[in-house]
Amino acid sequence: MAKRILIVDDSSTLRASVDYSLSKAGYEVIQATNGLEALDVLGSCEAKEDEIGMIITDINMPLMDGISFIKKVKETQFKFVPILVMTTESEERKKLEGKEAGASGWLVKPFKPEQLLKIVSKFVRS
Repeated sequence: MAKRILIVDDSSTLRASVDYSLSKAGYEVIQATNGLEALDVLGSCEAKEDEIGMIITDINMPLMDGISFIKKVKETQFKFVPILVMTTESEERKKLEGKEAGASGWLVKPFKPEQLLKIVSKFVRS
């Protein structure tokens, strides 16, 4: 069974690009456009007892930003799932805020697909 990764980003172009790279590498990808929608997706996964191997989230999104989303995830059964922040934010203050919220890693956009796959293979849960 392919490892399932949740991508959370308000950019459909970015989601499509990440989906393509991950799917080509054998991962199963599910998507959400913001933190609130992603929490609904996780709730659906929980109800169906579906596993999530990793979450990749942006920081700047409407309705619920990435930091708030990470904090909420850490209150669920998915609290041990690694979370990679993929964002244009590169300030140390933001990175620290993400780490304190529970992020496992940080990747600044734009990124190379090989770079993404290397990080994902390091963190994804079986």
